Amino acid sequence: MHVYVNGREQEIRACFLAELLTELGFQGDWLAIAINDEVITAVERESYKICESDRIEILSPMQGG
Repeated sequence: MHVYVNGREQEIRACFLAELLTELGFQGDWLAIAINDEVITAVERESYKICESDRIEILSPMQGG
């Protein structure tokens, strides 16, 4: 399936958001995620089904200054 992750087109195998995060190497409840401009909570990740051409934004806090 083709989706856009942080603005880049990617082919993925995952069907659910939690699977996608694992596939892409993202970990942690502190991630902020929006799909098609809708914020997805950490609780929803296991059951949120990804669709063809979804626009997924994954933000992770960074240290530094």
